[in-house]
Amino acid sequence: MNILVTGGAGFIGSAMVRYLISYTDDTVINVDKLTYAGSLRSLADVEGSPRYAFEQVDICDRTSLERVFSRYQPDAVMHLAAETHVDNSIDGPAAFIQSNIVGTFTLLEVVRAYWLQLDEEKRLSFRFLHISTDEVYGDLEQNGAPFTEMSPYAPSSPYSASKASSDHLVRAWHRTYGLPILVSNCSNNYGPYQHSEKLIPRMVDSALNGKPLPIYGDGNQIRDWLYVDDHVRALYAMLKRGRVGETYNVGGANERRNIDVVRLICNLLEEVAPMKPKGINRYEDLITYVSDRPGHDVRYAIDFNKIKKELDWEPQADFEECLYKTICCINEGIIDKA
Repeated sequence: MNILVTGGAGFIGSAMVRYLISYTDDTVINVDKLTYAGSLRSLADVEGSPRYAFEQVDICDRTSLERVFSRYQPDAVMHLAAETHVDNSIDGPAAFIQSNIVGTFTLLEVVRAYWLQLDEEKRLSFRFLHISTDEVYGDLEQNGAPFTEMSPYAPSSPYSASKASSDHLVRAWHRTYGLPILVSNCSNNYGPYQHSEKLIPRMVDSALNGKPLPIYGDGNQIRDWLYVDDHVRALYAMLKRGRVGETYNVGGANERRNIDVVRLICNLLEEVAPMKPKGINRYEDLITYVSDRPGHDVRYAIDFNKIKKELDWEPQADFEECLYKTICCINEGIIDKA
């Protein structure tokens, strides 16, 4: 297939592109605006492939998108382009409305026009996979049942509200126009090349530089951690075998309190980087509790039984092992910073 990946220079997007080039025979068209969170460095291993092409295009730019679709004639779209950092959405929500809502709308309209002019065989096989987040469901009580594909939407932040909006747009374009879509909602991703604004790389980078490790509130917020390589395997399974119009939740079966994740990072750093910055006795001494952020969700958890039963997917990563690998990569300089 010719697969167009939006946001292919971002953290999950670049992992998706590397997977497609390394493990499939598909051709990849990477469409990315290259904001602060995008980096072509994460694609150095595949940029020389004859099956890879890059187009620096904003998904809000309809004319440029139409040119890309006309030139490459994709058989599928994997839509990962998005503003994703909750803290940034609280400080400046406008960019999230523009990218996540207006950008998704613009992309859907370009895709719809393109799809309608395909011949019948190509139109039937075409797929639009929209990658979203579990944050659209809001949060759970400590003992509440995990999110399923039927959980009601209750977003808490401007980020999650913008992603919820984009999910609704994608489903509406399927219901109204028949566009062959799929939607995925995933839990917290981690792994190499993640931007330093996110929890794990931020804590590792700060510790290595002897800076405080800020923990919101009491640090008891629970997240389900999904290794990025497991996630992209799930996305490809959806694209190839998922049922049109369906939603699939993707989780890591790995619920952890934020404070426990940070303490584990500190313990692993004692092994990875025993030569600490001057004046630091233990990395854990850098942990600092700060005021909680507004609207902070208490707990996320994913029930991924649907994708397990239908597509034979489940997470394979061992959290501590993959966290160690991620820390080693950050220690070696594989991290993107603003």
